[in-house]
Amino acid sequence: MSEDKNIQDNQEEKEVIKPKHQDKVEALDNLSLGISMVVAIILGVAIGLGLKAWTGYSWMLWIGVFWGIAAAILNVYKAYKRAQKGFKELENDPKYKHMKEHGYGSKDDDD
Repeated sequence: MSEDKNIQDNQEEKEVIKPKHQDKVEALDNLSLGISMVVAIILGVAIGLGLKAWTGYSWMLWIGVFWGIAAAILNVYKAYKRAQKGFKELENDPKYKHMKEHGYGSKDDDD
């Protein structure tokens, strides 16, 4: 019985421990979203220009442009999913759980 409890305690400790600078890395990752969108579109245009030069068809440029735009949209979608995951983790925080149950402000507050 006590062995099962020790195993469970060790698993809980492993889940709680996070790297020291994980929050900073996540913030920088979210900050770079705008840059990654621009870079994705520029790379798509460059690939399109390369395909146009290689094949001689002018419409190949547009394939590269659309490919870059699709990559930028995918970057936004991934950032959105990461943000949603972070918000889901906050649902269990007692501070925010109280606010969810009792509202964000008193009804007597003046606006």
